[in-house]
Amino acid sequence: MRAAFVRALIELASEDQRILLLTGDLGFMALEPFIEKFPSRFFNVGVAEQNMVGLATGLADAGFIPYVYSIATFASMRALEFVRNGPLLHRLPVRIVGVGGGFEYGPAGPTHHGLEDVALMRALPGMTIVAPADHAQTPTVVRATWSVPGPVYLRLGKDDRTTVPGLGPRFELGRAQWVRHGRDLAILALGNSSAEAVATSETLAATGIDCAVLVVASVNPPPLEDLVEALSRFRAVLTVEAHSVVGGLGSLVSEIVAERGLHCRVVRCGVRFLSDGRGGSERYLLGVHGLTREQLAETARRTLAEMAA
Repeated sequence: MRAAFVRALIELASEDQRILLLTGDLGFMALEPFIEKFPSRFFNVGVAEQNMVGLATGLADAGFIPYVYSIATFASMRALEFVRNGPLLHRLPVRIVGVGGGFEYGPAGPTHHGLEDVALMRALPGMTIVAPADHAQTPTVVRATWSVPGPVYLRLGKDDRTTVPGLGPRFELGRAQWVRHGRDLAILALGNSSAEAVATSETLAATGIDCAVLVVASVNPPPLEDLVEALSRFRAVLTVEAHSVVGGLGSLVSEIVAERGLHCRVVRCGVRFLSDGRGGSERYLLGVHGLTREQLAETARRTLAEMAA
């Protein structure tokens, strides 16, 4: 999604002279097209994420729209107080771009695994949070959040090849997108987990289970209308996210079920235990946490069996 993000940002920057790009000494092999096009509107602040957000806050207060780019863990955690006390409290249009959510930086070890970023940003009232599902949806997301008056957190994946079947460029703030329809249960997927969710539904279809898939890219504002409709229609849903089960999509869905008094069983599929220090490929780490298509399909079959008993 990084290449798609940069292309979309270049298009917007050509239209809006206020757009700037800041990075915390990373983004090499990704940000160069923007740097070459707008060298005077790019700032590498070094390994200083707090200062980067502070600088962006001042620039936004001066009338610019700064995009600050870093790995998801650093963008969301290192500078959290600066995000809260700067663009959030002052309602300024700073765009925080967290790259590699989940296990996309798997070999770099647990310090680089983005498993808490959505939860942290959801705890900040007034923060718009969007996690595109693939590179085809990313440009639409960038344009849809460009004019938001307050701060925005964009959770981008690194994958510029995989697409979610049936999704295309569709996106709207406060809405979710159905990419597969079914009658037995639904999978609600956050951002870069969506392709695996569709693959899970295909695995289930081969065994006679008709599974729907709903892509949730707009986390805040949440797609309440679409989620209530799904949770009212299905007896059971799986939430799938490369993120902690606390504070992310699973928590959002569970909150809606509780507050609306809906009769739907929610099975949260995500990260449930602290890392033991292991690194490895994204696929390997998804397997450690039960998030591969085969494991998710087994979770779905077990859930349906338990409800039928």
